[in-house]
Amino acid sequence: MKKWFLILLVLGFSVYLAGCSNDSELKESTEIAGDTASETAEYENSETGEESQGTADGAKLNKQESKESAVTSEAAQTNRKVIYNANLRVEVKDYQQSFSDFQAQVSEAGGYIVESNTHEGSDEDFTQGHITARIPQKHFQSFIDFVEEGSSKVLENSITGQDVTEEYVDLQSRLKTKQAVEERLLAFMEEAKKTEDLLKISNDLASIQEEIETITGRIRYLDNKVDLATVTIHLQEYNVKISGVDNDNLNTWDKTKEQFMKSINVLLSAFSGLFVFLIGNLPILILLAVIGTIAFFIIKKARQRNEKQ
Repeated sequence: MKKWFLILLVLGFSVYLAGCSNDSELKESTEIAGDTASETAEYENSETGEESQGTADGAKLNKQESKESAVTSEAAQTNRKVIYNANLRVEVKDYQQSFSDFQAQVSEAGGYIVESNTHEGSDEDFTQGHITARIPQKHFQSFIDFVEEGSSKVLENSITGQDVTEEYVDLQSRLKTKQAVEERLLAFMEEAKKTEDLLKISNDLASIQEEIETITGRIRYLDNKVDLATVTIHLQEYNVKISGVDNDNLNTWDKTKEQFMKSINVLLSAFSGLFVFLIGNLPILILLAVIGTIAFFIIKKARQRNEKQ
């Protein structure tokens, strides 16, 4: 009986030890699992934070890119401000006629003449001059075509364009900023009570208004340059002479007409002299005719008597 009791006691003690060992391992496993879960949570939280930060940064970047795209789109939609200048050098057959035609076309296009002059050579072998005109930009190309078509030869055609869009937009932005500052200074001046404050605000206001006038003047200048293109036309007409040859001998037809007219003049002069002679001496000629007629009849009768005898 004691033997079986000892066996059962040993078995129970063994089971107890095994249970304690399992509880310890389970506790360690639970602690390890908890640590692992904690580390996993921290890692996931850190990743989530990084992803959130990255998302925020990406949102900021996208917002900035959208803003830049909007600015670019706005700039693209803005009308380009380009200053055009043209320089033409042409040969013409009739200088005075071409000069008048070009001036008339400037007025017809709605422009105006800035400067013009004409110069003739000492030997009158050439005539040249130039016209500087301001032409509305919408008629700029058509006016150049008119000049080229009205010339016998185009020696030079130079067209340049200066894009001032960026400067124009910058000036408008600066003008808005200065005008906002001006409004604030005017508001401060109404509220100021001390003389020192009024003097300081007045000085600042005068400085801002001077800058506004400068910017406004530059904008008006650019508007004028953009709206009206500048065209300079150099005209020249050459009358070529061959040295050692009389130009009068080169035109046979003119020489023939001249000689024919000289012959006609000689004949007219002869007939005119004869007519003047006859009319002027008509009384004498009549008297001579009467005397001659009487003499003729006397001589005739004398011959007839002689024949009868």
